[in-house]
Amino acid sequence: MSKLIALIAGDGIGPEVVFQATRLLDWYRNKRGYDLDLWHLDLGADRFLRDGTTYPKEVADRIEHEASAVLLGAIGDPRVPSLDYARDILFGLRFGLDLYANIRPVRALADRLVPLKDRCAKDVNFVVFRENTEGIYVNIGGQFKRGTVDEVAINEDINTRKGVERIIVAAFEYAKASGHNVVHMADKSNAMRHAHELWQRVFAEVATRYPGIAGKHVYVDALCFYLVQDPTPFKVIVTNNLFGDIVTDLGAALQGGLGMAGSANVHASVPGRVAMFEPVHGSAPPLAGKDLANPFAAFLTVGMLLDHLGYKGEEARIETAIGEALEARQCTRDVGGELGTRAAADALLARIAG
Repeated sequence: MSKLIALIAGDGIGPEVVFQATRLLDWYRNKRGYDLDLWHLDLGADRFLRDGTTYPKEVADRIEHEASAVLLGAIGDPRVPSLDYARDILFGLRFGLDLYANIRPVRALADRLVPLKDRCAKDVNFVVFRENTEGIYVNIGGQFKRGTVDEVAINEDINTRKGVERIIVAAFEYAKASGHNVVHMADKSNAMRHAHELWQRVFAEVATRYPGIAGKHVYVDALCFYLVQDPTPFKVIVTNNLFGDIVTDLGAALQGGLGMAGSANVHASVPGRVAMFEPVHGSAPPLAGKDLANPFAAFLTVGMLLDHLGYKGEEARIETAIGEALEARQCTRDVGGELGTRAAADALLARIAG
């Protein structure tokens, strides 16, 4: 049965990297015989500015009921400073599909990309499970007396028992399947006592269900310190929405920059359910249209997508090809090469095909 993949190129460098990612998917269709049906969607700032469309219900319904995966390039454009259209698309996918687990591998693929003294690629290899549908990003709050000296601005950090438990379970299940014997949970319960005490309590309870896997707590500020000092003790990290956003950007720096970071957004407790995949780098408007964007994050994201669809081994195949391309300096300038987006993708496709 054909697997429908919805492609949303989006804004900024999104269309450039999604175009290269589509070439990779086409290779898998045409050369490996994978039954993939690519559905190109015109969504993003250009469409919003043209006719006001954000995330149509008919698109949302077809994605939910027919698609196997979504590949999103990037959303965000300075021409729309409110970003309301971007929230409709991103939150329509994440919240609408209940993709509560944002999974971000942090794996360095070349020694020279690791910015830490006396550390190499093998020392940077962990995955972050970020809660994706709660926390500060639900945008509950408001402003009072705006524009006056008495202005008050509030955003609520929402944490539910269900939401906290299921992301922690997802992290432990991953550790169990991957052979890891430690899961670290990061919070700020010493400052956010009520909200994050829930994380502490649920984490301790879930850990008892997984004999042989230690559950270790670390405050998020200390975690950032430890990751820069020595990332090797960390293999699986689970944390909330805001802290996951911050920690994974730090992780991207450890693996060579945002152009080397992919991610998956999944409903981890229901195998085979539609999931959304996106490179971490964002829309990067200053780079758009200049053939400067690094396509490797998009290729790594395709690897995660293919693994989700059941094509095992392809994620590792793509990672290996990228490691070889980095070694040969067949890459973009941000990771030490001289190639543009298209040429770097050409070189990588040749390695994957070889």
